[in-house]
Amino acid sequence: MILLYDGTFEGFLSLVYEVYYEKLHVNAIVKKLPETLLFERFHEVFSDEAKARKVLEAISKHFTKEHQRTIFNIFLCDTREHEMALLEYIRIGFKNQKELQNINNPNLFFIQTLEKELLCLVHKMYGFTRFEELDDGTLYAKIETKFNIVPFLGDHFCKRLGNIPFIIHDVKRALAFVKNDKIREIRSIAEFEAPTVSNEEEKFKALWKSFFKAAAVQERFNPKLQKSWVPLLYRTYMYEFDA
Repeated sequence: MILLYDGTFEGFLSLVYEVYYEKLHVNAIVKKLPETLLFERFHEVFSDEAKARKVLEAISKHFTKEHQRTIFNIFLCDTREHEMALLEYIRIGFKNQKELQNINNPNLFFIQTLEKELLCLVHKMYGFTRFEELDDGTLYAKIETKFNIVPFLGDHFCKRLGNIPFIIHDVKRALAFVKNDKIREIRSIAEFEAPTVSNEEEKFKALWKSFFKAAAVQERFNPKLQKSWVPLLYRTYMYEFDA
């Protein structure tokens, strides 16, 4: 049977509930139906807050904090098909948590590898995220990343920036982490107008570019090595690499 859900975390938890309580035999989990189904049966799972809460409470009770973080982290890897492996991870965890470290199980090995890839990306983006100052003093950063790492960046910069208001805008996913004196939350962005930067912002960008250029040793300039340390994928919003 193919299960269809809406791609949300609440939807996935609702899916886990139905798999357990309706004893569904799952062959695949998708966010949209394939063009050809052949003879496969499919079952659509609708997000249900009550069902999702029950599963979340059960996970909180039976899984360690570390394993709970893994479940959440894997779900943030939204560009990879992780649902079947994550469902197997949860199934095994309810039976015997010690088995979650068994890398001989291909699903568990996939989960461990994918989480490492996510955390590596997060670590890089702590250093590669670039802010610009807006008219009202808010710091604004745009990102486009392989996985949804907005929650990680939001928490990190709340600690680093103190009381300074900021916005981290994931252009690809139309999400933004917004933090100011009144709120600290992740919001969906239906429409977006380019913000106006402060008068001083261009001066700071010019100073940063000058520092970046002055710190470089031209005799040791190695574009190939530079790309290995800062791949082109991360340079879209890094001002020092602007022409």
